Amino acid sequence: MYAIIKTGGKQYRVAVGDIIDVELLDGEIGSQVQFSDVLFFNNGSRPFVGNPHVAGCVVMGELVDCVPGPKVTSVKYIPGNHRKKIGHRQHYSRIKITQIANSRKEQHGT
Repeated sequence: MYAIIKTGGKQYRVAVGDIIDVELLDGEIGSQVQFSDVLFFNNGSRPFVGNPHVAGCVVMGELVDCVPGPKVTSVKYIPGNHRKKIGHRQHYSRIKITQIANSRKEQHGT
């Protein structure tokens, strides 16, 4: 069983027990996070495709930690023997997926 969720402008394929790094979310460490923007859900026997979201499907996760991402550096060269070094490090929320819940009824024949 897995789902594709959308958060922070990005899409992630998740299953129960996965640990993902998403854009920084509000909340305290150990709190529950709910993702209701589920674009695709597969329960092992039948896929559900959203239009644009799968109705009644919710992915629950636990906020594990706030971690820094990789450091990105760039150098800007300016004529006249000058240069400027620019650095950036994005912070991410580390989420452990605990549950994928689907309240849709199975509709056979469609």
